Amino acid sequence: MNAPLVSFNHVGKTFAVAGGELEAIREFNLDIAEGEFVAIVGSSGCGKSTLLRLLIGLDTEFRGEIRIDGKPVTGIGSERGIVFQEHRLFPWLTVAENIGLGLVNEALSTAERQRRIDDFIDLVGLGDFSRAYPHQLSGGMAQRVAIARGLVASPRILLLDEPFGALDALTRQQMQDELLAIRERAKITTVLVTHDVEEAIFLADRVVVMEPRPGRIKRVVQVGLPHPRLRSSFDFHQLREELLHELTSDDHYQAPPPVQIRNLPLTFIAC
Repeated sequence: MNAPLVSFNHVGKTFAVAGGELEAIREFNLDIAEGEFVAIVGSSGCGKSTLLRLLIGLDTEFRGEIRIDGKPVTGIGSERGIVFQEHRLFPWLTVAENIGLGLVNEALSTAERQRRIDDFIDLVGLGDFSRAYPHQLSGGMAQRVAIARGLVASPRILLLDEPFGALDALTRQQMQDELLAIRERAKITTVLVTHDVEEAIFLADRVVVMEPRPGRIKRVVQVGLPHPRLRSSFDFHQLREELLHELTSDDHYQAPPPVQIRNLPLTFIAC
């Protein structure tokens, strides 16, 4: 068996809070193969985004070890790119200029830099918008720019922190399709953090189900459904219900209170 590209070994993370400490992650162990798409799902506060921060190298204070290609992660590196929930584009820069920020630490000639930018503009299907500004783009288009910026330095690993969470349902599904197409062309290892079970099943090769506070692995599920995956299929729904049960059966989960409708005017109920 080939050595994994990414390894989390006994990773733990504790934050100092007023009057004590908060254990966010405990004994997280996971190997990710090169070219694999792994989704991490769990409720708010289970440490999903913290794991991405540790892997990208923004936080180096943790227990255990994270290795990429056998080498410990000690900080940020060009082999990793990240896309956040908000696109975080600079409003005074064009699409091309925002994507070019991903090359700020690359030693490239002007011609090579421009070629890279043009290639990734085409990769995300924005060839007609290279000179547009963020306010001239739809939400989905802006997120494509963010994905291109994360990919332009040709990282081996793309990290996605709920990248479509701020989009409407239709645009979200369209962007999920786009992400699969981009990943197929770029051949990149991908780690997605999401609270959306359906999104995880639609995109990932494996789904890691997290238990909340402290965050730890409850179960790792291999998604054996062929691509393209049909959200309406029986197998898709069966796996979705199975994972939802895993997430909501935890003792820590609390269902939201029921909506009280008695005492409301009849005219309101009729609406």
